[in-house]
Amino acid sequence: MSQEQVFLLPDVGEGLTEAEILQWAVKAGDTVEINQILVEVETAKAAVELPSPYTGVVGTLHAREGETLPVGQPLITILADADADADAGTSPDATGETAEASGREALLVGYGPQESAGRRRRRRTPAVTTVRPVAGPAVAERAVAERAVAAESPAPAVERTAAKPPVRKLARDLGVDLTTVTPTGPGSTVTRDDVRRAAGTSPVAAPEGAPESVPVTVPESAAETRIPIRGVRKRTAAAMVASAFTAPHVTEFTTVDVTATMRLRDTVAARREFRDLRVTPLLFVARALLLALRRTPEANASWDEAAQEIVLKHHVHLGIAAATERGLIVPNIKHADRMSLRQLAEALAELTGTARAGRTTPQSMTGGTITITNVGVFGVDTGTPILNPGEAAILAVGAIRRMPWVVTDASGAEAIEPRWVTQLALSFDHRLIDGQQGSELLAGIAAVLHDPGLAML
Repeated sequence: MSQEQVFLLPDVGEGLTEAEILQWAVKAGDTVEINQILVEVETAKAAVELPSPYTGVVGTLHAREGETLPVGQPLITILADADADADAGTSPDATGETAEASGREALLVGYGPQESAGRRRRRRTPAVTTVRPVAGPAVAERAVAERAVAAESPAPAVERTAAKPPVRKLARDLGVDLTTVTPTGPGSTVTRDDVRRAAGTSPVAAPEGAPESVPVTVPESAAETRIPIRGVRKRTAAAMVASAFTAPHVTEFTTVDVTATMRLRDTVAARREFRDLRVTPLLFVARALLLALRRTPEANASWDEAAQEIVLKHHVHLGIAAATERGLIVPNIKHADRMSLRQLAEALAELTGTARAGRTTPQSMTGGTITITNVGVFGVDTGTPILNPGEAAILAVGAIRRMPWVVTDASGAEAIEPRWVTQLALSFDHRLIDGQQGSELLAGIAAVLHDPGLAML
């Protein structure tokens, strides 16, 4: 006996309301197993792969690639094998316990075979699960027929084209059909440059650490181009407006000689335990911020409007603003204050690599307590950053440049020398951080970057 199960789009984050279908991994007539990846979707926070909660045959895909679907709406219909689900652990075993109760790994929160089959069959809410008995032979014949049709009529080429989600998005933005693109990437995958060549635009090299620009081809007759606001861009816009018009922002600036930090970076990078890591100035900026927070813990806090309380955080989840092809995201390093310098370097490398690959999880973008935005990778000196909602401070780091600087020696004599110099900007919420506290935090960061030896005090 088989049942027609309608799998609804789950909330894969915290209160997300919709998701865009990036790429289907299955098609009608395919046989799927529990935990097999069905589809990759893009939410306002991250790209997420959704596994199957059932074993059976794919019936209907309820959304096309590129379509935005509200949470709770039908995503896919699977002709589920009730016996297979029972064998997989949804019915009691000989001891009276379910396989899940005996330690079966759960799927994403909010869906999947997390209840017994009996409890799932008793649910009668049409908007959640549709259950309809279907004769076993009929299902088999239908599946065989659909596979035969699929064999005679190959699936659309777009399903066979190997390309990462950011590349697919670029293709949609440029109006390029991926089936017409000649792949040159590893494993015959389509790359960004392949798409740009197909669109008639030349690949442009981006500065190291900066996201690649997305050129848009516009017909000569067109006076403007309209781009739908969705996904990360939509959430970022809402968050920035809410932050700018809720928290009274104050931004302070300082220019600092970081020559000693640059020398320390070279020394650390040459050490054996760091040779397999990319040691960047951002690592030492993060370390300086974490050290300065120990003397100004008020900056690691949030404002609870409902309770009329200031919430001091006893952990630092350090956010790192990352510009990606999907838009600005701020994943954070959990418990960064407990990490050694190497652990922090590893965490930064993983965070940036995951963000560039478009694989940042929703969980890694929640719970941040303070943020760094490195605008220097774009050659910018500094900026006035807007607070990440729920946080009290954000530090902007500008480009590190060789500049003439007045240097005073031990005897008090002054000389102009070329030094490594950068600008820092600290925005903070004036409701819970006074001017003195904000100034002390910024001055503390600058002091450590100017003389890293102060970290020993």
